[in-house]
Amino acid sequence: MTVVTPPPGTEIARFLDWLRTVRGLGFTSYADLHAWSTTDLDGFWSAVAEFFAVRFHTPPAAVLARREMPGAEWFPGATLNYGEHALRTTGDAPAVIAYSQTRDRVELSWDELRDQVARAREGLRRLGVERGDRVVAYAPNIPETLVAFLATASLGAVWASCAPEFGARSVIDRFAQVEPSVLLVVPGYVYGDKPIDRTAEVAALRAGLPTVRHVVAIPYGAGDVPDALPWDALLGEPGELAFDPVPFAHPLCVLFSSGTTGRPKAIVHGHGGILLEHLKNHALSWDLQSGDRILWFSTTAWMMWNALVSGLLVGAGAVLIDGNPVHPDPGWQWRLAEETGATLMGASPGWLMACRAAGVEPTRDHDLSQIRQIGAAGSPLPAEGYRWVADRFPGALLNVGSGGTDVCSGIVQGGPWQPVVEGEISGSALGVAAAAFDADGKPVVGELGELVITEPMPSMPVGFWGDPDGSRYRATYFDLYPGVWRHGDWVRFSETGSVVVAGRSDATLNRGGVRLGTAEFYRVVEELPEVADSLVVHLEDPAGGNGELLLFVVPAPGVELDDALRARIARELRSALSPRHVPDRVVAVPAVPRNRTGKKLELPAKRILLGAAPEEVASRDVLADPTSLDAFVELAR
Repeated sequence: MTVVTPPPGTEIARFLDWLRTVRGLGFTSYADLHAWSTTDLDGFWSAVAEFFAVRFHTPPAAVLARREMPGAEWFPGATLNYGEHALRTTGDAPAVIAYSQTRDRVELSWDELRDQVARAREGLRRLGVERGDRVVAYAPNIPETLVAFLATASLGAVWASCAPEFGARSVIDRFAQVEPSVLLVVPGYVYGDKPIDRTAEVAALRAGLPTVRHVVAIPYGAGDVPDALPWDALLGEPGELAFDPVPFAHPLCVLFSSGTTGRPKAIVHGHGGILLEHLKNHALSWDLQSGDRILWFSTTAWMMWNALVSGLLVGAGAVLIDGNPVHPDPGWQWRLAEETGATLMGASPGWLMACRAAGVEPTRDHDLSQIRQIGAAGSPLPAEGYRWVADRFPGALLNVGSGGTDVCSGIVQGGPWQPVVEGEISGSALGVAAAAFDADGKPVVGELGELVITEPMPSMPVGFWGDPDGSRYRATYFDLYPGVWRHGDWVRFSETGSVVVAGRSDATLNRGGVRLGTAEFYRVVEELPEVADSLVVHLEDPAGGNGELLLFVVPAPGVELDDALRARIARELRSALSPRHVPDRVVAVPAVPRNRTGKKLELPAKRILLGAAPEEVASRDVLADPTSLDAFVELAR
């Protein structure tokens, strides 16, 4: 038998050596390792904890006391603290490098970060924050936000954050659910070259969150927050860098769903689950090592912010970016990658395709030889994007993944021991028993089905805040297949394990009894030079007919959607996909509605076309372009 090993020097290679030496386990392929990780859950997750030297203040009585979902009980009896592991590294090397269009570059060494967290912890204690209290932040991706998060975690208090581009109503819809006692805010920020004043929104938050006892104002942007404790005063006294041991499932943070299909879900993640999942993911998939740097543009409202700052867990420094990600031009982030020596460069597929369209040549114009991985998540990356990255970064691994806020990590993605498959995702992540199910709950390969997870993961939510009997939690993930997690994506697994995500399952198109994935349309239509963006929805026929398939396109600059272009779009869809994919109508719109992480919002557009009021389907604050649903409102009329 030929033994295939991962590249030497990678973290997964080091993990395999450790498994062989310490556990007596040998694996000859990623598929073998993955199979073990999803069948011997006790063995795999205990190995993760031991390999990464997780510090249990009280050792666990078991690894997995109850395997059924929902309700799997991980590491019962154990106590630990996420913050302690994030701040294990010491010294004067940079832990945080922050760039902003609001102020100059900020850098904190590991020792400076540890000192600021100790001071913030002491400041929160003076404000009366105790274990279980909620601390929330209306703040951007800046060092102060990270410091406050780690200080909150150190106390066993619970963290939640929203980006300041959100309007007050959207933030109150989220924060009011957790009844916070402390609110951190910024008075404003600069986006590109445009100053944004948020003092009115801050005042509305204070009025709309009656449980808040203290407001802390971070000096950022123009404006003042009256009667607030200044950030410098919160950090005014030295403190002990201590970490309160909490149970494995004790709430670490609350992440909120997008709110595009109803009230945002308040998803509770625990200290132990996020710690183990991010140690596993960041080292074994992203290959982050001590001394590395991770640069991944994110706002504090996206789970990628939590993943970004978790680079600290493995001793990697975090590059924080706030502002317009393409200002003054699409190449700005590549310049930051060169300047910071980023080894993992995170990118949204939309930004990569924008760089391609703009003729950006990152490796010609910058020394990016230190980049070992380029991560892409948030939406599907077309095959042309794979080729663009491969041509420019032949020595780096393109790691395309898909996961979600619900598990705060990737479900399917790549890694150093997996092949890159053009236009597809390499496979399931370690420890994730992912599959596609048909309507009868049977696994399918080679055809589209519901993305499911058949075995528990430590980072599955502790629950939803304000859902004491767990009914909303069960209805969200376990309504269709009892005992099996249904994630809400429509996917196809190949015989070799690679994956295509065809869109959200609630947005798939049921035409003549055949379900069509939305992402398949976009891969074809958006490669046409005449089309800048697109959105497809299917309006079902209540009488049981085929309904109407509508394709909305944003024409490229200088292009008019005429009958010739409509005919070309139809021909391309017919030849590349099938006659079922040919739309009944092709309509021009000025913008495609997307949320702030770049995901297209097919379902809100569809609901508006079926007669729903726009304020019922999506708050404008969750839209990347607040006007992007207006055209659909007009069409509905």
